[in-house]
Amino acid sequence: MKRNRRAFLKLSGLAGIGLAATPAMVSCSGAGNPEQESALGHIRKYAMQSHTQAFNMSGYAAPKMDQVRVAFIGVGNRGAAAVERLSYIEGVSIVALCDIREERTKVAEARIKRPGHKPQLYGGKAEDWRQVCERDDVDLVYICTHWELHAPIALYAMEQGKHVAVEIPAATTVEDCWKLVETSERTRRHCVILENCCYDFFELLTLNLVRQGFFGELIHGEGAYIHDIMDSFFDREKRYDLWRLKENTRRNGNLYPTHGLGPICQAMDVNRGDCMDYMVSMASNDFMIGAAAKEKLSEDPSYQPYIGDNIRGNMNTSVIRTKRGRTIMLQHDVTSPRPYSRIHLLSGTKGTAQKYPLPGRISNSHTGWLDEAEVSALEAQHTPPLVRKLGELAREIGGHGGMDFLMDWRLIDCLRNGLPVDMDVYDAASWSVVSPLSEWSVANGSQPIPIPDFTGGSWKTNQPVDISLAAGGTTQVISA
Repeated sequence: MKRNRRAFLKLSGLAGIGLAATPAMVSCSGAGNPEQESALGHIRKYAMQSHTQAFNMSGYAAPKMDQVRVAFIGVGNRGAAAVERLSYIEGVSIVALCDIREERTKVAEARIKRPGHKPQLYGGKAEDWRQVCERDDVDLVYICTHWELHAPIALYAMEQGKHVAVEIPAATTVEDCWKLVETSERTRRHCVILENCCYDFFELLTLNLVRQGFFGELIHGEGAYIHDIMDSFFDREKRYDLWRLKENTRRNGNLYPTHGLGPICQAMDVNRGDCMDYMVSMASNDFMIGAAAKEKLSEDPSYQPYIGDNIRGNMNTSVIRTKRGRTIMLQHDVTSPRPYSRIHLLSGTKGTAQKYPLPGRISNSHTGWLDEAEVSALEAQHTPPLVRKLGELAREIGGHGGMDFLMDWRLIDCLRNGLPVDMDVYDAASWSVVSPLSEWSVANGSQPIPIPDFTGGSWKTNQPVDISLAAGGTTQVISA
């Protein structure tokens, strides 16, 4: 088997730094675009990088703090909802709200549900976020800006001694993924990726079932982000400076992998017992974004920059293999008129679970899915303590059915009690890096590309995350 693997690596190019990128393959990305080809070259370079840990952030418990002083950067859309959610949580002090659109900070402030918060408002200047990060009275910087600013703000905030919680993806380049890891290790500040789907109720149930051995040994997982949001790409109110249209017309790959990937990685103990090894990615042509941009162009010449050669294909399918020999299939499509789906699928030696496009289903044989009574019995026995304690309240407060609130509450409870966070910087980097690596693979005829081991080998001894088994914590929820 080792000989066959070496032969495969040699043929695929993974054994050498060149990764067998022939001119014909590079032409798949739109040859003749030097800027694009240079970016792809950097992806390959940083994908091959190795790492010696300065400090292992997996399982690290920062000193506990009774009061968590939070600054929000980016409150134009989902950031404002996060302000409202955290305002319900004991031990949170909201000290700053920042957005390039000053009026959005006032809207976010109005959503605070509990007295006692007196945030300073920052808005109107592109660099206001630096002042926020430099404040002495901030413990946690909560980042909800457009993607391009996620890594720069997170890096600067950690350098200023702040923990950071950053929306998905945490970074859009392989280089920035490495910078997040190196900075978090050096400063010993948490860099938490805000992957809310890890806290959805079915995903938490299946994670607990994995821990109890219900599925046996996991073999395969599937995840996706299939969500028709194309109209919002052209909405200047929803997407400041049309930032998401820019992302989708400049980059061709799986641009938003973590919703499906995060829960699978936790179930498979990625970075804590297993590690993603390499991946391949394939994209369809674009059948919709370019046509929509051309239609807009006939009315508004400002859409000219969005007519290009590297528009993201409608459907991207990427396949990952882990070092323990498991496989993960991810899909991304945000333009086709399909019903919403994140596909959460886990397949093991003893059972299977699947959610989307239908509600969650569980099976322990090939003969079919368990009936409603059997699933209810599993839920009664294996619903995680976190959901038992806060599930109904989370649904009431909201945020994608309650999972956003569970995520926020759990983060604050970990910080207040000096507990390791559920999603550390290695998760932020490895889940996010799939996006730029998929770009490289698509551009090179779906060639395999290695996935960096951001843990520096410590995945072999890091302990699995225990979200599903968390005892519920001590932090209270305070009504308005």
